[in-house]
Amino acid sequence: MPEPRYAQVNGIRMAYYESGPRQGVPIVLCHGFPELAYSWRRQIAALAAAGRWVIAPDQRGYGLTERPEAVEAYDMEHLTGDLVGLLDHLGVDQAVFCGHDWGGIVVWQAPLLHPGRVAGVVGLNTPFIPRLPIDPVAMFRNAFGEDMYIVHFQKPGVADAELAADVDKTMRYFMRRPAATQAEFAARPAERRSLALQEGLARYDPAADDHQLLSPEELAVFVEAFARTGFTGGLNWYRNFTRNWERSADLPQRIDGVPCLMIMAEHDVVLPPSLADRMGDQISDLEKVLVEDSGHWTQQEQPERVNAILLDWLDRRFPL
Repeated sequence: MPEPRYAQVNGIRMAYYESGPRQGVPIVLCHGFPELAYSWRRQIAALAAAGRWVIAPDQRGYGLTERPEAVEAYDMEHLTGDLVGLLDHLGVDQAVFCGHDWGGIVVWQAPLLHPGRVAGVVGLNTPFIPRLPIDPVAMFRNAFGEDMYIVHFQKPGVADAELAADVDKTMRYFMRRPAATQAEFAARPAERRSLALQEGLARYDPAADDHQLLSPEELAVFVEAFARTGFTGGLNWYRNFTRNWERSADLPQRIDGVPCLMIMAEHDVVLPPSLADRMGDQISDLEKVLVEDSGHWTQQEQPERVNAILLDWLDRRFPL
């Protein structure tokens, strides 16, 4: 990783990592939960080596970036505003935004909230989903019950304490290669397809896990960061699902005139490739690529494949 740099953006001090020559349209890499800019370490190196200007922030609430106390400070207007503020700090009019997991939700909303600042969008695992007809938290509660992790995360302080009780165990639990293919997961009984991540964490035995994704040195980076910051900042993103839904009623629900790329992971059971089936109905310029033999942490599980896909698309759509 490059050394961190800092910028005052949108009312917070944001840490970001920059590499490559300052030429062409920059690509901004936006991480998910519970992650850091460090999740993009393999992409930062590969993109910079190919002559691309690459920027990866620790986003609001994470890593070396500030963590405001108010839950409302983590709504979509703030999260996308941070990215625009980073462009302003760098003196850049437009960038390609690439987001994984929660970062994907943010980058798909960026062209709706900030048209003119987004040159292109790449979703990694996370598809563009138009505004739902009902509050997403109510939908999750109705479909999966109170124990579904997004519903569970709404309770102030509860998941925060559960995740922080043993940060090493928590990060080992999250950062694993898939234990089952998509088909094997779908064939399990309903009780074994639970999205109650907190219950899975409580049962999890790191000593019996042979699906670890990270090396000890890589794991230590995440553990040190979250042991210092806790998880509340990231959880507050989830606590704005209802607020974001309420405040998006008047936003457009199509992305037109912006080159978009959707990278799907074959064995992601939380964000399966099928979620991207209808994206072409809302996006005028869309390419889709499937990464085989990958679970949810695609840029870390299959970095060479992800790098090749990104560089191919960038070279065709945003040639240097």
